[in-house]
Amino acid sequence: MELAEILLRKDKGEPDDSGDDSSLVADAVSSVVQQQADAGIDIPSDGEQSKVGYATYMMDRLHGFGGDVERQVALDLVDYPEFRKSIARMIGSQQFRRASCIGPVSVKDWTPLQEDIANLKNAMKAADIDEAFMNSASPGLVTAFQPNQYYDSHEQYLWAVANVMREEYEQIHASGLILQLDCPDLAMARHTGFQDLTESEFLERAELHVEAMNHALANVAADRCRFHVCWGNYEGPHDFDIPASKIMPIILNAKPAGILFEAANARHEHEWQVWADANIPDDKILIPGTIDTRSNIVEHPELVAQRIERYTAIVGHDRVIAGTDCGFGTFAGYGRIDEKIAYKKLQSLVQGAAITSHRA
Repeated sequence: MELAEILLRKDKGEPDDSGDDSSLVADAVSSVVQQQADAGIDIPSDGEQSKVGYATYMMDRLHGFGGDVERQVALDLVDYPEFRKSIARMIGSQQFRRASCIGPVSVKDWTPLQEDIANLKNAMKAADIDEAFMNSASPGLVTAFQPNQYYDSHEQYLWAVANVMREEYEQIHASGLILQLDCPDLAMARHTGFQDLTESEFLERAELHVEAMNHALANVAADRCRFHVCWGNYEGPHDFDIPASKIMPIILNAKPAGILFEAANARHEHEWQVWADANIPDDKILIPGTIDTRSNIVEHPELVAQRIERYTAIVGHDRVIAGTDCGFGTFAGYGRIDEKIAYKKLQSLVQGAAITSHRA
C-alpha cells in the first residue's frame, strides 16, 4: 500500500518526503513477477507497478495534459446511486486525477518508460522467465480517458496521440518484450467516455481508433503485439455493454496478432458463440479471459479448462492462450480483489490450462 500512496500523492502534485521511489518500484516489480512465476504463469507482466493508472500514466511522459475534470458515471450505474456509494465504501473511490488535453501532445520524458523496461527485464532474469509483456495505453484509450479541450476535432486529437505514443510502442518492441495495448475504448467507452455518441457514431469512432492504432504499430511486428478489449473492470449491471457481435469486425481488423477479451464474467461468457461464428483470420491468437477479475471466488480448474476448450474448438490448441478477463487492479489503491486470492486464481488458471493440454 505504501507504493500506491506514493503514486497517488505524486499524481495530485502533493509534496512527498519519502525520497526516491525508484527502488520501491523495482522491488515491487521483482515481487509480482516472481509471484506470477511461482503460480506457473508463462508470460507475466510487471503489474504496472510504477503507474497510478493504466489509462492516465502518460501524463508523466507526455506534454499536453492537465487539470482535473469530473468523471462521467457509467450508463449502467446512473440509476443506482446507493449502489455506487456502497461500492465506494467497500473498495474506496477512484482517487487519481482525471486530466484533459489542454495543449499540443508531445514527448516530455521517456525515462519512466525506460525504467519500466529495465525493471521488468531485471525481474525476468531473477525469476528465470524468458518472456513477458508490457502494457501500454492505445491511442483511443488516451482520448477516452483524457477529454479533448484543445484540438479542433476528436480525429485531430487521436492522430496527435497516435504519432507520439508510437514511440513508446516501438521502444517496448525493441526491448524484446511483448507489447500489450489496452483498448477499452473499443467496448467500455460506449457506455463511459463516449456515451453521448449514438451506436453508429461510436462504431465509426472505434473503426477510426483501430486505424490510428494500426498506424502507430507500423514498425511493430504483429506477432509481438496483442491488444485487450474489455467492457470495464468494475462491479455493476453492465447491461449497457455493447455486444461483442457489434464490434467484432472492427476488432478483427486490428494489426496485433493476439486478442485478449472478457470471456469469464456473467455478462460476456456466452459470447464464445460470437467468436465461433466469426471469420477469424488464421494469424490471430485468441486470449480469452478464463478467470473473473471482479470476484474473489477462485474458479475451479475444470471450469477454466472448459472455458479454454470453447476456444480451442474454434481455432485449435496452438492458437489459444488462457488469460484473465482484465487486470486485478486498474488504478492505484482501487480494487476489490485480495492480493493473495488473485494469485490463487492465477494458480487455478494454470491448473485448468494443464487439464486442457492433457486432454488435447
